[in-house]
Amino acid sequence: MGETPGSPYLNKGALCSTLGGARICQLAMGCAVIAMVTHSAGYSGSQGVFCMAAWCCCFAVSAAVFFLDATRLYSCLRVSWDNLTVTWAACATLMYVTASVVYPLFFLRSECPYEGCEVRDFRIAVTVCSILGTLAYGAEVALCRARPGQIVVGYMATVPGLLKVVQAFVACIIFGALANGSQFSRYAATIYCVVVYASCFALTALVVMMTVCKRTKTVRCMPFDRFVVVCTFLEVLLYLSASVVWPVFCFDSKYGSPWRPSSCPQGKCPWDSKVVVAVFSCVNFGLYLTDLLYSQRIRFVSSRVPTNSRV
Repeated sequence: MGETPGSPYLNKGALCSTLGGARICQLAMGCAVIAMVTHSAGYSGSQGVFCMAAWCCCFAVSAAVFFLDATRLYSCLRVSWDNLTVTWAACATLMYVTASVVYPLFFLRSECPYEGCEVRDFRIAVTVCSILGTLAYGAEVALCRARPGQIVVGYMATVPGLLKVVQAFVACIIFGALANGSQFSRYAATIYCVVVYASCFALTALVVMMTVCKRTKTVRCMPFDRFVVVCTFLEVLLYLSASVVWPVFCFDSKYGSPWRPSSCPQGKCPWDSKVVVAVFSCVNFGLYLTDLLYSQRIRFVSSRVPTNSRV
């Protein structure tokens, strides 16, 4: 994407616009959270490591996005910048939401810990800043989202495009539960469910990558928007089958236990992991079904049509 002769080297829209303000808030909240956690709030265990990794990852990528947008260096990248940024904003929103729930749940107590009340106060501040960071990322998604009646150029800015990010995130939660002692290898039917989750995740990731990398021209014998609908329809059918098969082979008395065993350890109970997989299987089925219904209402303009740069 070329620059107009005589245009300023810095993109004023990235600095002075509402979108620029949202990104500056993201960086400010991310910096505040990381500083307070490392200074006094602290973290430990797998839950704390996840929260810290999410905050650090979001801060690093958001800083890179802000720098590239402000200096217009994104024009050197062979990607669809609008699709990339809205995809990242949606992903970061989900990561911040999760961290904003997990951190206070595991580290915040009403009474002062043995380290003192200062630590508790810092943890409250971390939670507040994390929630504000969530709102800042959500604001970017809202600002970039395609409005009704607009010609859709960036697929990831549409409701189906944003749903693709949520579907992939939910699939990652399912994979985490499967890896946490879910005993999915006991039956061929539950192995089939794992194959369904992996296949649908791969298809979703493929659509997102094709969109971000500007590979949205005709796919073999069909246009890209039809290819997406075909993939989504297949995913709906697969998730429907998995949402039925998984609970039967995990909670029916013939194959498993309908009730949580009393001897099951807290945090490392296979039954808990099976419940998480069952719940989020139904959640993802609903997301794919909603995606399919919305996909019938949009017409995607191929990447051959140039996108206007935000200035």
